Formats: sequence, C-alpha cells, structure tokens
Amino acid sequence: MGSTPQPRRGNTRQRIQDVALGLFAEQGYEKTSLREIAERLQVTKAALYYHFKTKEDILNSIFEDLNRPVEDLLEWGKEQPRTLATKKEILVRYSEVLKTAEPLFVFMQENQATVRELSIGHTVKHRVIALVDLIKDPDAPLTDQVRCFSALFTMHAGMMALRDAEGDPEEKRKAALEVAIELVTRAHDPGPAA
Repeated sequence: MGSTPQPRRGNTRQRIQDVALGLFAEQGYEKTSLREIAERLQVTKAALYYHFKTKEDILNSIFEDLNRPVEDLLEWGKEQPRTLATKKEILVRYSEVLKTAEPLFVFMQENQATVRELSIGHTVKHRVIALVDLIKDPDAPLTDQVRCFSALFTMHAGMMALRDAEGDPEEKRKAALEVAIELVTRAHDPGPAA
C-alpha cells in the first residue's frame, strides 16, 4: 500500500551510488567490497545484486548519471559557431556541470590508477578532448592549444585544490572559471605580440 515500486527502486539505486562513491573515495575502489556497500546500506548482498552485479556496474552508473550533462553540452557546442562568446558559454555550462559531479571527481583524483584501468577512464579522456576541441581553434598554435587544455584543467584542479581552502565554494568555482575564461580568451585572440 504506500509507495509504488518504481520510486523506491530509484531511491535505492541512488542510495547505492551515493554510499558506494563515498566508500570508493574514502578507502579506495579496490579496497571496497560489495559486502561493505551492502552493510553500509543495511541491506543484504542479494538486494544490492538486484540493482548492480559488480562494483564496476555501480561506478559506471554513477559516471553516466553525473556525466550525462557533459554529453548534452558536447552536442550543444558542436552546433554553435566557434565564437569567443560560444567558448565562454561552454566553460560556464561546464562549470555548472562540475558542481554536481564533484563527488565523482574526488573519487577519480583519489583512484587515478584504477580509473585508468576501467572503462570510464577511456571515456573521461575522450570527453575532455572533445571539450577542448570545442574551445580551441582547429589550427591553433601549440601554445593556444595548451591554454585551452589548461582552461579545463584549471576548472578541475580548482575544484580539487581549492576544496580545503578557506572561502565559499561558489566563489572558488567562479574564480577557477574566471581564470579558465582568461586562458580561452587569450587563445582565441592572442593579440599582436603573440
């Protein structure tokens, strides 16, 4: 009588993802077992298996859920003119995406070797390259290509490096975004002495 099975299934799936990601970040992907995830959730291993068969299934589902907005951004960006305004808008939108994906980035930072070995490592790399391709000119000199890569890594590193710094998280995100925009603006229009 109460709630229907579908909303509960969605809630359980989300709870599993949240708990697993927390454990992966806290003690490492390799050191976390499905049994520990089930115990932390206070469910049986069979209940966990109903939703996910492996740790990698859980991680892949987290990755896909948190990175779906990146796919949307890539599709939008491909249809836009290659103007400086578009490039800035891509960075602004990506900065918004990063706010919701912070737990995944913490996990990836703490588990770099594992991420490289899993399928998500390959996907992350290709998504970053696709984003850089949207904000750099196809025939850009190497220094401007570096600026565009650096713009994205500034946003990633800013999220991680500034986590423990004093201050408002939103102000830190905006500061990293500002630096990223400066880098892309310089790459887009290097000026007369470039």
